[in-house]
Amino acid sequence: MKFDNLADFLAMGGHGLYVWLAYGIALVILVLNVWQPLRMTRQFFSEQSRRLRRERKLS
Repeated sequence: MKFDNLADFLAMGGHGLYVWLAYGIALVILVLNVWQPLRMTRQFFSEQSRRLRRERKLS
């Protein structure tokens, strides 16, 4: 496909809204698939660290 200018490229022949919305949703899903495990791992290690400090105080 050849587009004459940037506006035609963004409009995608009248289907630009759907095309760019699909790309946006896919990007959000990919970002969440990376971010969520990182957040959960950080939370797990933080909880374990707190638990270990609490157990050391009791000993």
